[in-house]
Amino acid sequence: MSRPPLRVAVLISGSGRTLKNFIDLAAEGQLPIDVRLVVSSSAKATGLQHAEAAGIATRVCDRREASCDEDYGNTVFAACREADVDYVLMAGFLKLVPVPDDFAGRVLNIHPSLIPAFCGHGMYGNRVHQAVLDYGAKLTGCTIHFVDNEYDAGPIIWQQPVPVFDDDTADSLAKRVFQAEKEAYPHVLRLLAAGKIRLDGRRVTIKSRGD
Repeated sequence: MSRPPLRVAVLISGSGRTLKNFIDLAAEGQLPIDVRLVVSSSAKATGLQHAEAAGIATRVCDRREASCDEDYGNTVFAACREADVDYVLMAGFLKLVPVPDDFAGRVLNIHPSLIPAFCGHGMYGNRVHQAVLDYGAKLTGCTIHFVDNEYDAGPIIWQQPVPVFDDDTADSLAKRVFQAEKEAYPHVLRLLAAGKIRLDGRRVTIKSRGD
């Protein structure tokens, strides 16, 4: 018996490239998710247009309207509860939102480096890729992880490497890392939808086909 699609909320702050990838793959029957809600930290985020074009409900949650991180998290996750989602997927979401107990182990994020390298507060977008180049690293990539209450510190689910070339710029490296992201995040969601991912403390295990 096939499993129903994952009911998800997607959190964005900008262009929504990852959201668009999700929407396109789901429409093609290549990704078993039902995007119930898109939450943006900014009303100016162009990614909201992708949601609206697909008929997906949207909500803008401005951090400046909250008194503290906890209040902001309460606002964001209240919207996710109302949408009755199974998981919350961060996709270029730049604000810290404390995860309430009922969403523990149900929030995922993608980061454009191989955590624990080049991550943490303030490390996003081309800042990450420039830091990789400045350090002289020969390998970078992307990391999908569960979210806890610190930046990029939750249990790692999946990492996909990307080589760094001698003539790379932050822009050229960003493009190749994003291509890896477009493969890696949907791969993890397919595993999650199939019930193959297990979280035990900080350890994440992925069931094989025979399990």
